[in-house]
Amino acid sequence: MMMGPVSFLDTAGAVILVLWAVVMWAAVGVLWMASRRPVSTLLFDACVGVIGLGVIGQIGHAQEHFAQVGMWVAHPNSPPGMTPWGDGLAAGFGQIAPMNKTLGMEILHLVGNFIFLAGLAGVMVITRRALQTKTRRWGRMGFWMQFIHGLEHLSLTVSVAFGARAIGLSTFFGLLPDGPGLWTYRVWWHFIANVVGSMIFAIALRHLWRERRQIEASFCDEPRPAAVAATERREPVSVA
Repeated sequence: MMMGPVSFLDTAGAVILVLWAVVMWAAVGVLWMASRRPVSTLLFDACVGVIGLGVIGQIGHAQEHFAQVGMWVAHPNSPPGMTPWGDGLAAGFGQIAPMNKTLGMEILHLVGNFIFLAGLAGVMVITRRALQTKTRRWGRMGFWMQFIHGLEHLSLTVSVAFGARAIGLSTFFGLLPDGPGLWTYRVWWHFIANVVGSMIFAIALRHLWRERRQIEASFCDEPRPAAVAATERREPVSVA
C-alpha cells in the first residue's frame, strides 16, 4: 500500500524529532565526559537542560499512548489509532519506505523512546558525584527500565524494516495473529510501560528538586572562600 502525499510540516516535524534525539544524546555524551574532570555549576545547569528536554519529549510521547487507549476504549475491535499529529509525523518518517505502511509509526515511537531515555541519562549524569541520593536511585531504575523498553522498540522497528512482522514483547514475538487480541495486548502493553516509566521519571525529578542543593554542591570542586563558608555556618569571620 503506497502512501499518499506527505506535507512539508510532516517532513519537517520528523526531521526535527530526529535532530532533537541526536542533539540530546550528543549532549549526554559531552556532559558525561566533562563530568570526569573538575566541574562547575555550569555543567549542572546543562544537565538540567537535557533533563528538561526529556520531560517535554516524554509528555508528547505519553499523550500519544493515552490517546491510543482512549481510542481503544471507544473502538476495542479496531486497529490502534493515532492522533492527527502522530499520523502526520509517522507519514513523515514513512517516506523512508513508502511501500511499508507501518514503518513510519515504528520509527516515530522509537525516536520518542530514545528522547525519553536521553532525559533519564541526564539524571544519571547529574548525579554522577551524588551517588547516595534518592535522585540517583530512582534515575537509575528509570534508565534501565526505559533502556529495555527502547530495545523493545528497536526490535519492532528493525523487524518491520526488514519486511517481517513486528517482533517484540508487545507482539508476543510476532506469534499473535492480527486482530483485536494483538491490538489490545500491544496498546495496553506500551501504555503501561510508558505510565510506569513516566511515574519513575517524575519521582526522580521530585527528589532532584528536593536534593538540588546537595547535587549542585557535588559540581563545585573549588573550595569556597572562608567568608562564604563562615556565613553559611553563621559563624563570625575574623578580620585581620
